[in-house]
Amino acid sequence: MSFPINRPRRLRQNRTIRRLIRENSVSVDDLVQPLFVVPGNNVKAEIGSMPGQYHLSVDQAAKEASRISSLGIPAVILFGIPEKKDNVGSEAYAENGIIQKAVKEIKKSAPDLLVITDVCLCEYTDHGHCGVVKDKQVANDPTLELLAKTALSHARAGADIVAPSDMMDGRVGAIRNALDDNGFNNIPILSYAVKYASAYYGPFRNAAGSAPRFGDRKGYQMDPANAFEAIREAELDIDEGADMIMVKPGIAYLDILNKIKQKFGRVTAVYQVSGEYAMIEAAGKMNLIDRKAIIMETLLSFKRAGADFILTYYASEVAGWLSKIS
Repeated sequence: MSFPINRPRRLRQNRTIRRLIRENSVSVDDLVQPLFVVPGNNVKAEIGSMPGQYHLSVDQAAKEASRISSLGIPAVILFGIPEKKDNVGSEAYAENGIIQKAVKEIKKSAPDLLVITDVCLCEYTDHGHCGVVKDKQVANDPTLELLAKTALSHARAGADIVAPSDMMDGRVGAIRNALDDNGFNNIPILSYAVKYASAYYGPFRNAAGSAPRFGDRKGYQMDPANAFEAIREAELDIDEGADMIMVKPGIAYLDILNKIKQKFGRVTAVYQVSGEYAMIEAAGKMNLIDRKAIIMETLLSFKRAGADFILTYYASEVAGWLSKIS
């Protein structure tokens, strides 16, 4: 029976009813804060392409991590900008590399905070690509050894979770084997299983100095036109030992996020990337949008689509908002 017996508006008529029947919500438990770590001491420099985000030296990253932990946020993910770069990204897996040092200090300052490390070479190579380059091509198999070395070095430094983002074939298996063979069988892998060759990454590449010096990343990151390919990528990573999988970017790929969650039912993350952040910030600065409402609505859309947790540059700010609500 339809109208006038059925009136959906009955369940929307006031805020308390809406709260009672709400299907999805965002909590502080859903949030992961990205941090950019740079060489030096006492460095906290705002990133031009990402206003409100900062390059932090190890000491400042440890201080910020302590603050983030105090807000109840469960995790950070670290991206490193090394002092020097070379063609094989050797600082990525150096024992005393920027991320390795940051992990150790953060675990001292915020022992209960989960430290996730991004495992990739693009920030560390002088050519800006995510792997070993041979004849102007990114060579897949030689890259696997370096990625495994990087993940292992992060685990040895004290990382709680390693997150390969390179999109090389077979990298999850290579990392899983390296971790297990060296006694780190309990370290989970959060795989960037579905990472598109997206225009949304521009501000991050500026922040990390990781733009390719030639060509692009379309030979290894996914074509934005493809949806079913995402299922295959996620399936392969799960088969190789990924404990959690990620979809990146977020807002333009909600359909993909939902497909992946529905298909596999695994712990699934989404990354609200730098371009998404920068657009909200630009529109907010021009007073074209209700900034806070847009941020919360966007995060809610990720949860509705199936995300178990969200990597977002808004994590600490949103955690502050949520604490005032509670």
